[in-house]
Amino acid sequence: MEVSTQPVQSPSITLPALFLKFLRFGCLAFGGPVAQIAMLRQSLVEEEGWLDRARFNRLLAVFQILPGPEAHELCVHLGVMARGRVGGLIAGLGFMLPGLLLMLAAGWIYVTLIAGHLGWSTALLGIQIVVLAVILRAVFRIGEHILEDRFCWAIAIGSAVAAFAGTPFWLPLAGGALIYACAGRIGTVVCIASLMLLLAISIHYLPNVEIVAVADTTRVTSAALFIAGLKGGLLTFGGAYTAIPYVRADTVGRGWLSDATFLDGIALAGVLPAPLVIFATFAGYVAGGLVGALAITAGMFLPAFAFSMIFYERLEAVIEHPALQRALSGVAASVVGIISATLVQLSIATADRLTAPFLAFVLFATALLIVWRFKGTWVTPAVLAAGAFAGVIMTL
Repeated sequence: MEVSTQPVQSPSITLPALFLKFLRFGCLAFGGPVAQIAMLRQSLVEEEGWLDRARFNRLLAVFQILPGPEAHELCVHLGVMARGRVGGLIAGLGFMLPGLLLMLAAGWIYVTLIAGHLGWSTALLGIQIVVLAVILRAVFRIGEHILEDRFCWAIAIGSAVAAFAGTPFWLPLAGGALIYACAGRIGTVVCIASLMLLLAISIHYLPNVEIVAVADTTRVTSAALFIAGLKGGLLTFGGAYTAIPYVRADTVGRGWLSDATFLDGIALAGVLPAPLVIFATFAGYVAGGLVGALAITAGMFLPAFAFSMIFYERLEAVIEHPALQRALSGVAASVVGIISATLVQLSIATADRLTAPFLAFVLFATALLIVWRFKGTWVTPAVLAAGAFAGVIMTL
């Protein structure tokens, strides 16, 4: 595994240029965290050399085990690296601004023009199929830089199986770190892997305790929405999808919006150029208007800004610590497996809604061929536009 000893060199960039760079990333941030991370890697690692591949992988591994949207946290951290804490704030705001404005517009359109009309969710189906192709290509792009030996491949495959089995998110991450840290010591690796498997099986088959959200029809307040967002931001471990139950409990569970509307917000977040947790903005808008949307968004993204802006030096020390580098490489390999499992789960959920499976497969295969063969900023927006058109055709 590649190990970096290269010191961090701050890129030479002005604050306005930094904002515009990450604003551009935000405008092109389609396809969820996998595609967003691949875009950041391609531009800042492969093309501009802000940091090397090994360092980027370890940085990503650190943010995977911290709560919050990892792509946004990477932007904040890289902004701090470039121009200090002000740079981190500017980079983070630039990256999230396009998605925030689009989701606010989508919330307004939904509330004033579309709410209650049948077919709203199915109209997004074509775009969702295309997004699956974009994510699949991004998984391969990230995996080819991380899965560099048989131990990494084994960790990724094991993590994918663990994710399908419904084990807690932290278990494959911890297992990947331990196994790769001991890579080469076959007896130790086998022992750790066996213990992790037994623990996974034990946890999976524990009796399930159903937690039912009690409806609370009290008045919507900005403070309550901010706390709902903050709870989601602090508990978003292992990917943005883990924020869904917490935001749902504090919005749908209180009777502020319906499950159908909440799912529409998640569908919209999946196709906008933004971190997936931007679905909270939609929920906030439907529940509490513009002020409510801004309040829940502030709570959701506050931890993502805080970790790098407050603990930048400590995070850098973790990234550069020689004893932790192999463990972080194991975490990164585990993340590839978890993301792959999530992609399959999303594909299954999308397939359940199909009324024309053959047309959907043709659309997926065509989109995958385009994103695999062509590069450029136009590719993702073009295939998403084509997906939207195809979705309309399939629902006729």
